[in-house]
Amino acid sequence: MGEGLEDGSIRLERTLEIPVSIVPTEAIRAMRLIGERRGWMMRRFEDATLVHRWAIIVPLAKRARVLGLVVEDGGAEGLSLSTWSYVPGSAGRISFVSFRIPEWFDGQEWQDFLMEWSSLLPRCPWKWSFMERSMIGALLPEFRNSRKAFSKEGFDTKSWNRALDESE
Repeated sequence: MGEGLEDGSIRLERTLEIPVSIVPTEAIRAMRLIGERRGWMMRRFEDATLVHRWAIIVPLAKRARVLGLVVEDGGAEGLSLSTWSYVPGSAGRISFVSFRIPEWFDGQEWQDFLMEWSSLLPRCPWKWSFMERSMIGALLPEFRNSRKAFSKEGFDTKSWNRALDESE
């Protein structure tokens, strides 16, 4: 009792979880491309997370497969991306990305990374088509939460610019 934290190094980080309109493999691919460009050493991981699926009026707990990448060295050491997708109702799939952002990477470096990551995606991550929204459930809060989360991170959610990489 009474021990301080001065002698131990605690890795401070924040977690950002965002519903997105892309599939998990697209999210992983974009992060992998950035890591390769910047020369980061990364490793893949797989996990599972608990999700709730609604059947009529009863929520059922299910597991969803989580794919992820962790940066193991360089200026973004500790940065990780986890992504999964599941069917919340009777049809339509919704995906999520979760970033663990180390304290020393947060700020302008993080914003630059997130802007580059989103520009490498094949479509705008906070917009769903009318058909997708209708299938998933048009009134779900995830659609609004996605726009809000990207907006809080410094995005102008009224526009989106996609960068074409060399492979296209």
